[in-house]
Amino acid sequence: MKIQPLSSEHWPAVKAIYEEGLATGNASFQTSAPSWEDWDKSHRHIAVLSRSKVRQWRDGAALTPVSGRCVYAGVAEVSVYVAWDQRGKGIGKTLLEALVTASEANGIWTLQAGIFPENTASIRLHEGAGFRQVGKREKIGKMGDRWRDTILLEKRSETIGL
Repeated sequence: MKIQPLSSEHWPAVKAIYEEGLATGNASFQTSAPSWEDWDKSHRHIAVLSRSKVRQWRDGAALTPVSGRCVYAGVAEVSVYVAWDQRGKGIGKTLLEALVTASEANGIWTLQAGIFPENTASIRLHEGAGFRQVGKREKIGKMGDRWRDTILLEKRSETIGL
């Protein structure tokens, strides 16, 4: 597996993997994939297996600041999606580790993730990568007519912002 920049040629496979996550109802508040143009504005990395078949991607929006205020310039949100048939193989861990490395190379001192409490595999993945739970955001957003909570996790850099 290698991590490379996302390009339009990857979009059909990336979109399918994202939609697999959306179909679970526990991956995002989003209900459908955006257009390629909207996606390209904020998503920058994917993971590619041999034979150039896209199987996983890392949400590059994680390197987008969570706020426009300068005091939060080093805080970013992260998301990781792995194709259904590739889960449990350590790919999510590899992607998250690469994301941490890339974020520090870009001056990010805090990564955060908002994960639905029902998505225990994602919570375990993040905790295994050094994220800690800092709180529960109750009824933070609605999916249809149902209010949803998220667990807020964060990872502080050991080298940036000290």
